[in-house]
Amino acid sequence: MGKYLDPKSDIVFKKIFYDHPHLLISFLNAVLPLSADQQIVDLTYLANEQIPNIPAFKRTIVDVKCQDKLGRTFIVEMQIEWKESFMQRLLFGTAQAYVNQLERGETYEHLNPVYGLGILNDTFDSESNDWYHHYSMVKVNQPKQEIIRGLTLVFVELPKCPVNTHNEKKLKVLWLRFLRELGEKTDEVDQALLDVPEINQAIQYTKQAAYSRSELDAYEGYWKAVSIEKTLRETSLAEGRAEGRAEGKVEGRAEGKVEGRAEGKVEERIGIAKNMKAEGLPIELIMKCTNLTSDEINRL
Repeated sequence: MGKYLDPKSDIVFKKIFYDHPHLLISFLNAVLPLSADQQIVDLTYLANEQIPNIPAFKRTIVDVKCQDKLGRTFIVEMQIEWKESFMQRLLFGTAQAYVNQLERGETYEHLNPVYGLGILNDTFDSESNDWYHHYSMVKVNQPKQEIIRGLTLVFVELPKCPVNTHNEKKLKVLWLRFLRELGEKTDEVDQALLDVPEINQAIQYTKQAAYSRSELDAYEGYWKAVSIEKTLRETSLAEGRAEGRAEGKVEGRAEGKVEGRAEGKVEERIGIAKNMKAEGLPIELIMKCTNLTSDEINRL
């Protein structure tokens, strides 16, 4: 393990953006399509129960949900590998958050905008150099004119994010470079990243020395899960092609194998949870890193 940890992993991503709201505010203001008068000035973290898990990606999606004082909701998800259902998951989550704003009998004037941001450590549009994908509801024959406000989706393909560009906001590109470039193979950090106070602080939270042994165990467990899921998926696809099976059956078999392997890792996750609990870490963080419920953790 190197000097720095990868900020795309669950435990590092959450230490940076869940434990330090001012860093999340800086990140969202830079990356989301918000005008000067729409900038976020404060936020409160929210529970994320309404977004369903994708069986084949139980531990490889990292998500944060928050709301500002204007009532706007922001959902951020970090995805290691592309899968079409990830886009549908984020759409479902933003739509559900929009609907859930109204209590019975309230009028639609109470509805506030919801933003869904998907950060992808992969590509899904191989035929284009576009890396920033902004979706909103527009009139079909006048696509440049947004006419229905409320839901906004943004997907960012990190591998295609440029190092230098004059066409994008500088802070947007620097934050995305931080996510893309920092990792265990990093020896030196670009001075351009260090010169931004918020990004510099985020970099400090990627240093291995900032983590306890139990947190490092959870970090390693995350990447092990990513590797297992990728291997099983690739193996199953190869077997399915060789046997001439339908794509749907291949995916089902891959997900079944992942779930079976996950069950075999229960004891390992319990051990990590015990260590994290002994370190006095928050129950919410332990839940996110081990996929155990609060009741299961409290019984340890």
